Amino acid sequence: MKSIKLPRTIVNQLLTQAQRHADVEVCGLISAKEGEPVSIYPVDNIAADKQHLFEMDPEKQINAMRTMRENDEQLFAIYHSHPDAPALPSDKDIEQSSYPETLYLIISLSTKGVLEISGFYIRNNNIESVDLII
Repeated sequence: MKSIKLPRTIVNQLLTQAQRHADVEVCGLISAKEGEPVSIYPVDNIAADKQHLFEMDPEKQINAMRTMRENDEQLFAIYHSHPDAPALPSDKDIEQSSYPETLYLIISLSTKGVLEISGFYIRNNNIESVDLII
């Protein structure tokens, strides 16, 4: 199993965002410089059923990608939360994944007060778990 290091500051920002909007799936992008995660870019969820699905606002996603390029950053991860489901990719998450070389992070709020975060690569409908080191 591949190991990925995530800085505590990034993890804290993700958990705070998920807790602040606990009734909907939050989503966004994480950038890296030289392979090291450096910034999060929250993107509005425009899905019809925000509690169970996420769909990034296309314009805000494009703006986030543009800002990354301007800051000489690369896409490192795509994240979203599951307000009432485990930190595992749903069938819809797998179906909609389109960045096979990008890490997917899922934050779960369904663990009775303990936040859970898991990482995966999703390639050709196959899920590869990664060991997150914080």
